[in-house]
Amino acid sequence: MSRDDERFADTRSASLRQRIEALGPWFHNIDLDGIATAPDHFLGDYPRFKFAQFADAIPADLTGKSVLDIGCNAGFYSVEMKRRGAERVLGIDSDDRYLAQARLATEALGFTGVEFAKLSVYDVATLGERFDLVIFMGVLYHLRHPLLALDLIREHVAGDLMLFQTLQQGSGAVLDVPSDHPFFDPATGEPPAFFDDPGYPKLHFIEREFAHDWTNWWAPNAACSMAMLRAAGFTVERTPEADVYLCRVAPVPYAKYGPAAVYPVKGNTR
Repeated sequence: MSRDDERFADTRSASLRQRIEALGPWFHNIDLDGIATAPDHFLGDYPRFKFAQFADAIPADLTGKSVLDIGCNAGFYSVEMKRRGAERVLGIDSDDRYLAQARLATEALGFTGVEFAKLSVYDVATLGERFDLVIFMGVLYHLRHPLLALDLIREHVAGDLMLFQTLQQGSGAVLDVPSDHPFFDPATGEPPAFFDDPGYPKLHFIEREFAHDWTNWWAPNAACSMAMLRAAGFTVERTPEADVYLCRVAPVPYAKYGPAAVYPVKGNTR
């Protein structure tokens, strides 16, 4: 490399570092031309190390497939799906800074054809299309209305698979609960004891902060995560990690009685 080339490379690297720092702090640690966006992340090399533990749960070849990354943050998963050949990748987030990070990351990595848009999960109906793979990771517990979000995803944008992850707390046990809960235990006349079982689906409400974050509202146990997915019309096909679920669209329970929730936005559900 000539001296002029070295000076150009140094200038480009310094410019990139300035742009990365201007958009900080970053939650996704991404290597951009040798510069880590979050080198001191409290979770380590996140989310790369996390993804490595369940990467094989997603088809290695996504050629011709469409992907919607809900709550895309800095675009780590959007880029990874493009690496696998996805034809259309759309990342959405409600945070302008995260979207700017995602655009910078894809630019620095040399990926084209990845789109990003400012959109809430509650407004996915406005997209008017279904996607072969929906990524819904690290979002549910930040939502005031988590089950509504799952209902909207199933109703409007999930075409086949969904990769889901959430913060979980409590037992990892899963209790086989009855399909119709009795008001009283027939043997005792008391409320059914299974509500207090560690494996009963429980959605823990966090009133104030979790890990210094006031947007962490919910922490389901494992049984609750799976129960909510089923209730929204998904079947869990794989659990590659304790808090990661690969799901496929399934019939929505009790759909014959009408919508399961009030949908604030109607869209094209083709």
